[in-house]
Amino acid sequence: MDFQIEKSFDEKRNCWKVTLFGEIDIFNSTDVKEQLTGLIEQKSVDMHVNCKQLTYIDSTGLGALVGVLKRLKGESREMHLVDVRPNISKLFRITNLDKVFIIEDGENND
Repeated sequence: MDFQIEKSFDEKRNCWKVTLFGEIDIFNSTDVKEQLTGLIEQKSVDMHVNCKQLTYIDSTGLGALVGVLKRLKGESREMHLVDVRPNISKLFRITNLDKVFIIEDGENND
């Protein structure tokens, strides 16, 4: 499956809502970082990233998300990863990135 990204601004919660679909890898990680950074440039608020449809992420994809998180943290903002699949959640635990990102289930984040 090719990668897709949906993004919208949630006026009520004052945050970006992003949904990732498919795979983030060396072929598209730069584009992912640019798109998410572009949102921060439009409006610097917290970002809620739904990962339910994200099936794979490699080290370059992790690096892209870390880069976006650093940008958010520099502006005193947070990135919330929501509905992370078990295989991807395991990768965050192995790399200790589960201690850096806010990882949440999706029950209260719609």
